[in-house]
Amino acid sequence: MTAENNRIEENKKSLNFIELIVEKDLAEGKNNGRIQTRFPPEPNGYLHIGHAKAICMDFGIAQKYGGICNLRFDDTNPSKEEVEYVDSIMEDIQWLGYRWKNVFYASDYFPQLREFAVQLIKAGKAYIDEQSSEEIAKQKGTPTQAGTESPYRNRPVTENLELFEKMNSGEIPEGAMVLRAKIDMAAPNMHFRDPVIYRVIHHPHHRTGTAWKAYPMYDFAHGQSDYFERVTHSICTLEFEVHRPLYDYFIDELKQLHPEDGDYRTRQFEFNRLNLTYTLMSKRKLLQLVQDGLVNGWDDPRMPTITGLRRRGYTPESIRKFIDKIGYTKFEGIIDVALLEHSIREDLNIRAKRVSAVIDPVKLILTNYPEGQVEMMEAANNPEDESMGSHEIAFSRELFIEREDFMEDAPKKFFRMTPGQEVRLKNAYIIKCTGCKKDANGTVETIYAEYDPATKSGMPESNRKVKGTLHWVSAQHSIPAEVRLYDRLFTTENPGEEKEKDFRELLNPASLIVKTNCRVEKELEHAQPFEHFQFQRLGYFNVDPDSKEGKPVFNRTVSLKDSWSKIANKN
Repeated sequence: MTAENNRIEENKKSLNFIELIVEKDLAEGKNNGRIQTRFPPEPNGYLHIGHAKAICMDFGIAQKYGGICNLRFDDTNPSKEEVEYVDSIMEDIQWLGYRWKNVFYASDYFPQLREFAVQLIKAGKAYIDEQSSEEIAKQKGTPTQAGTESPYRNRPVTENLELFEKMNSGEIPEGAMVLRAKIDMAAPNMHFRDPVIYRVIHHPHHRTGTAWKAYPMYDFAHGQSDYFERVTHSICTLEFEVHRPLYDYFIDELKQLHPEDGDYRTRQFEFNRLNLTYTLMSKRKLLQLVQDGLVNGWDDPRMPTITGLRRRGYTPESIRKFIDKIGYTKFEGIIDVALLEHSIREDLNIRAKRVSAVIDPVKLILTNYPEGQVEMMEAANNPEDESMGSHEIAFSRELFIEREDFMEDAPKKFFRMTPGQEVRLKNAYIIKCTGCKKDANGTVETIYAEYDPATKSGMPESNRKVKGTLHWVSAQHSIPAEVRLYDRLFTTENPGEEKEKDFRELLNPASLIVKTNCRVEKELEHAQPFEHFQFQRLGYFNVDPDSKEGKPVFNRTVSLKDSWSKIANKN
């Protein structure tokens, strides 16, 4: 095999199955070599990390093969849709790094869809059914037993047309009647058993107001919207695989009305959806969490929403890289959330500035350090990138360290601060603890130590080996801060599949711990919202929009510990 053939084979191996389909279509000249995709969200909630996978696919395919991707809102259920959701979806897509060619709405096609429905009625392929939704469901049968026909199935065409007109005029109450496609009540595919294609909703639409009362169902609006827009590859998740024959059925019926379109047709392809451990991917359940006040809105950093991840400190690059790692297949599964956490660690390790912060402070006094003296110590901004330079941090007689870094009666392998033991203060000196002072309850108030002036970082004597290195801030030159420690929202690995308990009973009570008495180095006084930092030894944090001048608020994005690498090594 030639080197060129090897390169081609290697390239094919790296392509996902959708990309292979697209390349084959291009090679065969389908749709005149045109590639057009669409991202079709319902504006009934905020997008979550699962939608990000679809966004990367829809926009990524168009980007890679020189095509276009449109944003189309599937706004066919006005009772659940809001302009707020439309705006948030647009913001999320752009934040992820993608741009659409056009913005469309399913409501743009309401006149064409209505006309198509009328054509089906005239052809004897649709009828008005006045049964309740429960009665219709019972008559559908089972996968192994044919359904039974509606008593309204053979209603005269003229009557069907009159009633369909009344459905949209406001004369018909919600739930009183629906329009059903007349296909096959014995079809093996349950979706072919006379599916409902229009229902009545008396709720103002966020775009069309009260102009419409009869609204198309998803299966009737989606494929036809693709067709009207001339989409070539309609890509969706695997739960729509069983809907594909119905998608094709309606497209075939529509094509008969548009012979001028020749060989053009849109086709549907499905990939596996994203499921994450300790995470819910149901928009309905996420909405319940918001409405019940169990989280602080859609952008709560514990939420898997794109806006929540952004507020927590995730970057668009880390999310795109994570999705690239998990790939696209035809097999459903659940991904360990540790892989998502690994992706943001990798990204922030390269870009985040290193700073000092003390979350649970206790005072440390260096008894032999000159009172009133202040030294400026040099601290590297990022050891991974020398071009990021360094900054200065004030060092003084009185410092703050983490309370957990001190133990009066320490076990043998405790290598942090304990009486008689030496430790290094990062970027500063080696010190030896001489004792502590406690309050009436036995809580340590102050720790005392002596510093060795010959051991300043960078001096020859600084190479003396000690087993522990602690971070610190100057008591006088640090500022107060609030730190929010976020953890996984649920205590069980797969909350969406839990049968014994309501998902709201599975919430992790320790998913948010707020620390209000923290101290951070003065360098952070003017940090801007969404700016990233690594707090030495503690984790990656970003500035929350709740921050105020002189009192920043930091969200923990992720801890420094990378549990994913351990999981990967085991496998």
